[in-house]
Amino acid sequence: MINRRILIQKYFKEHSIIESNIASFNNFVDKEVHNIIEEIGEVTPTIIPPDIQDFKIKFDKISIDKPQITEADGSKRNVYPSEARLRSLTYAAPIHLNVSAHIDGVQRETFTTPICKLPIMLKSKYCHLSGLNRDDLIKHGEDPEDPGGYFILNGNERVLIMVEDLASNRVFINENKTGPSKYTAKMFSARGSYRIPHVLEQMKDGIIYLSFTRFKRIPVIAVIKALGLTKDQEIMKFISRNKHYDTVFINLYNSMEIKSEDDALDFISKKQKIAQPREVKIERTRENLDKYLLPHLGLTEKSRIHKAYNLCKLVRRLLLVTQEGMSPNDKDHYMNKQLQLSGDLLAELFRMNMRVLVNDILYNFQRLVKRGKFSSVKIIIRDKLLTSRVLSAMATGSWVGGRRGISQNIDRTDYLATLSHLQRVVSLLSVSQENFEARELHPTHWGRLCAVETPEGTSIGLRKNLALLCNISQEEVQEEKIRKVLENAGLTPIK
Repeated sequence: MINRRILIQKYFKEHSIIESNIASFNNFVDKEVHNIIEEIGEVTPTIIPPDIQDFKIKFDKISIDKPQITEADGSKRNVYPSEARLRSLTYAAPIHLNVSAHIDGVQRETFTTPICKLPIMLKSKYCHLSGLNRDDLIKHGEDPEDPGGYFILNGNERVLIMVEDLASNRVFINENKTGPSKYTAKMFSARGSYRIPHVLEQMKDGIIYLSFTRFKRIPVIAVIKALGLTKDQEIMKFISRNKHYDTVFINLYNSMEIKSEDDALDFISKKQKIAQPREVKIERTRENLDKYLLPHLGLTEKSRIHKAYNLCKLVRRLLLVTQEGMSPNDKDHYMNKQLQLSGDLLAELFRMNMRVLVNDILYNFQRLVKRGKFSSVKIIIRDKLLTSRVLSAMATGSWVGGRRGISQNIDRTDYLATLSHLQRVVSLLSVSQENFEARELHPTHWGRLCAVETPEGTSIGLRKNLALLCNISQEEVQEEKIRKVLENAGLTPIK
């Protein structure tokens, strides 16, 4: 018989209890930071010097050093966590960005500038303690049993709490006890900084409406036709396949005056009450659909037809519940959840504040141009702006989207309290509301969440802890590999 204690000891010799959080932070620094800079790409000011036709500021490569400190005499040297604690310093590393100015298509200026000091997670890839053995850790004033996984800000040890949320890009159908619609299908479409809620609802007259961002209760057939799928027969085929639902006929009849893509776009623009010439209205509505409708499928013209097919699929899912009695989704099933770890939370924070920095650069540039004093792009980049905003959020716990309590002082009551705090998971649901089902122990929590550790009182079931052997995957989705598997299974790609 295998001794389970030996197996568990062997596991923890090779793996850390907070391995997933460290991997998430490493992924943020190695990949997400670069992706955020690529999303910005280049910036085009609206006000430029009068003798210039075209001016662009391009952001290129980004590099991150290991934590450093600048002393009073201006000298720079490496800093270790023990010194940061004792001297009330922030254990952070400088981020450098390559910036270039292009005037009339010619690169005139290129330089590398610091844009931020990023707090570094202890024991992560960019921490000085990474890879050190027990004796070296003791030499640098560290507890060799300390797992890391937290940050040091002004000498305080802060931990980013994992956030539990509904999975993005997945449809959830709910039965409503009150309101004009009995069933509602909701989906959060996420792409980079976008996370847009989409709502499908069927009214008492049978008409199905779609709502998202600036579009409120637009007939879903009109949206499908605006995306290029204009033939009623094709829409019927994609929604109901071999079955003929009366609801689909009612929706097609309701939108029968829409014959073409332009008619559908004009109809939607009227619903939005856009008071402009027809051509301008159509183009503006088309741009809004590209940008805000199902952004995870793409933001270009090529993705429109795929969005139309996916809308048909969403309508079909809704009809399977309303017409055929299929049970609605179980939102508490852990298949329908996602955990935001330290790397994901920092990516949100960095992305939002990079936008603030870009707007500040544009403001400073245009202010100097108006005064006729512009000389170099280098003088308009304030590196302390991004640093102060990131440090403020991590020091106070106030996060993107008005969330609070994301960053907390680590619990050092004893070793077990510290491990518990590093493994904590919180739900975004309000503690003042009942939410009985969300608080209950679900069978899918087995092996993922601890069935015992949750506080008494209003937070019960909403504040949880990961199981000791739980590991959160960081694998990337390889689209080509999945495509080949599906094609081998007999599915044919939509052209």
